[in-house]
Amino acid sequence: MKKSLKEIADIINGNVATEYENFTVSNLGNIDGASEGDLIFSDEAHLEAAKVSKATAVLIPVQIENFSKPAIRVSEPKAAFAKLLQIFTPKLKIKIGISDKAHIGDNVKIAENVTIMPFAVVDDNAEISAGAIIYPHVYVGQYAKIGENTILYSNVTVREYCQVGKNCVIQPSAVIGSDGFGFTTKDGVHTKVPQVGNVIVEDDVEIGAHVGIDRAAMGSTVIGHGTKVDNLVHVGHNCKIGANCLIVAQTGISGSTTVGHNVTFGGQVGTVGHITIGSNSVFAARTGISKSMPDNVFCAGFPIQSHSDWLKTQAAIRQLPELIKKIRQLEAKLQSE
Repeated sequence: MKKSLKEIADIINGNVATEYENFTVSNLGNIDGASEGDLIFSDEAHLEAAKVSKATAVLIPVQIENFSKPAIRVSEPKAAFAKLLQIFTPKLKIKIGISDKAHIGDNVKIAENVTIMPFAVVDDNAEISAGAIIYPHVYVGQYAKIGENTILYSNVTVREYCQVGKNCVIQPSAVIGSDGFGFTTKDGVHTKVPQVGNVIVEDDVEIGAHVGIDRAAMGSTVIGHGTKVDNLVHVGHNCKIGANCLIVAQTGISGSTTVGHNVTFGGQVGTVGHITIGSNSVFAARTGISKSMPDNVFCAGFPIQSHSDWLKTQAAIRQLPELIKKIRQLEAKLQSE
């Protein structure tokens, strides 16, 4: 696909100098691997690398002047580039219809324009809405519901009674509705507490590969509208995750935790259970959240503290070896006097 810089600028509401309007690009690339014919993007931190790259043109922030390569200036280069990826990336050819090698149970409701590929299993009384795509080796349990235009990639499991909303993407090997980790212990013997609730995944959610979202003991575990969950995340039973959250890889959210809207968890964040985490908050990687947190905080570390305090603590820790050395020198001097 070839497009002129003028055509691209019109698509992303960008500005391009007149002398570059008729330059054409045929691919999108990155700074390190770019070649002639590529369009790349750069933020202010990587402008010098972009200048010496082999790319034909660069998306750059609108405030940058005197750039030495053909450029399209936009307010948010990364977001503009993401929009272009949808145009330049070839669409997969997926045949609509139900494979005769798929297993469809009794009383299953399947809407129009659904794709169910070979070796997928849709169990009794499940519902598959219009435009859904179900890849090979997916299991959709009894009475489960899959919303419109949702994609379930290979080896996804959506267990009984669970619900997945519209326009969701669930990456390979994610499990929606595994049993919650609930046991009673008496005389050293652990006895399973039946987990009879479900999971509700609301609209426009993306769930990464190998994610485990546990069904509620009773009621529902909920993943809110627009939330994005990275690979290898665990969400415990009866959690309520708000809208538009970002949950980065290897995060573990313990059971019965309530998370507000627009919360970001960095990689390997862990929480205790039965707490409430306020909206519009950010928790840096490896934060240990051991208590309920208010809205609008930026925290890090364990024990949990404000991110600014954590930075100060880390800076102080680096000085400890030298401080210990000085203390020992002073002790030796005092003992010799």
